[in-house]
Amino acid sequence: MADITDIKAIMYTEKSLALQEDGVIVVQTTPRMTKNGLKEVFKEFFGINPLRVNSMRVNGKVKRFKGIEGKRPDTKKFYVKLPADAKIESLAV
Repeated sequence: MADITDIKAIMYTEKSLALQEDGVIVVQTTPRMTKNGLKEVFKEFFGINPLRVNSMRVNGKVKRFKGIEGKRPDTKKFYVKLPADAKIESLAV
């Protein structure tokens, strides 16, 4: 079962800000989140029924610090198309 705590961040990059003009927001989540789970979260917590949800899996980078190798966590990125009249006040979208 998906929960709002699985949403890590709303992405604010050059590309995502350009997409926001078309009503698409970019959401970074944990890898266990699914498209249907994200739709449920948007319906329950924001009262918005997304028109379309596209997902992309992002593998964490392998980094070295003082010769010790580590790995950043894997994430999922979702492109969520909102209806034209939908507004999320807490996100200022």
